[in-house]
Amino acid sequence: MAEEREDKQDEGRGEVQGMRRGLLQGVGLAAAMAMLGGVSTPAFAADAAPFPSHKKWKIVFVNHVTTNPFFVPTQYGIEDACALLGMDYQWTGSANADVGEMVNALNAAIAAKADAIAVPIVDPKAFDGPIQKALDAGIPVFAYNADAPRGSSNPRLAYIGQDLYLSGYQMGERIVSLVDSGTVALFIATPGQLNIQPRLDGASDAIKKSGKKIDIQTIATGATVNEELSKIKSFYLGHQDVKGMFAVDAGSTQGVAEVMKESNLPAKGVHGGGFDLLPRTVQLIHDGFLDFTIDQQPYVQGFYTVVEAFTFLASGGLVGPANVNSGLKFVTKGTVDPYLNTETRYEGKSTKSQIVPRSGGIKS
Repeated sequence: MAEEREDKQDEGRGEVQGMRRGLLQGVGLAAAMAMLGGVSTPAFAADAAPFPSHKKWKIVFVNHVTTNPFFVPTQYGIEDACALLGMDYQWTGSANADVGEMVNALNAAIAAKADAIAVPIVDPKAFDGPIQKALDAGIPVFAYNADAPRGSSNPRLAYIGQDLYLSGYQMGERIVSLVDSGTVALFIATPGQLNIQPRLDGASDAIKKSGKKIDIQTIATGATVNEELSKIKSFYLGHQDVKGMFAVDAGSTQGVAEVMKESNLPAKGVHGGGFDLLPRTVQLIHDGFLDFTIDQQPYVQGFYTVVEAFTFLASGGLVGPANVNSGLKFVTKGTVDPYLNTETRYEGKSTKSQIVPRSGGIKS
């Protein structure tokens, strides 16, 4: 296992720059964009009909936390892509990460003869059989947000989402740049789930490789925001000598930020950070209570998945599928203002469809 992780680390370093830019890997999505032709003028956007008429294909998105605010922009991405491409979708699954409920929803989509299915593969084995069943029935299946382990036998056609181990490893490198020694808490909502466990593994590996005298404490927080906050508060009350508190999921990250503010931990030299852009997390970064969060771009995890499905269906399976890396971006106090000053579907803070004006240069 140690050798495998070393191999992952070596591979990851070469991919870092490409990941930060959210590179689209393979030909599937590139071909889809070529089919779209590029929205180069307002006339094209308003008037053109680039595709022949087709059935209004339906893609079923199975999700592991259907009501979690993280997936609000994902659903907007799905809606926007479906409107653009003349498709329909269903959002279903489990509200509390119940794999059995997810498998039931996947089987229901197969029975209903969905045209395509998308599912976060949060369990290493549970989805293998149902996904193969869908493929045997002629239904393409795509993983989004969480993928099967490397080297597994899962037959999904492509993965659209962040390189989870690498993102955790980079977070670990950021942690060791902030903390020299002492106790560091790593909070995870549901240990073992493949959408977040690889991040925890990557962060732990980076901290250990640094050689610093950091004592890693791993704490499971639970699947709901209130439960996560309670567990984080309890941990701090029992470990007030902690030097850093970091989380690998959205709800736990918000909880860390809340505890950092409540006890004014930055003033005591404690550092904190995590993942995703829940509004409270973003505000508390601005206020100086959290060092960073990592944006994994949930909007495109919905949008690109629909595009991949459409391209596959429109081409009779000749085009794609291809893995799409949705990228990694550290958001800090110095870069957080645009997230606070705009309200868009792209970050899940507005229902309004809009083109957002951009000013200034582009930062990689």
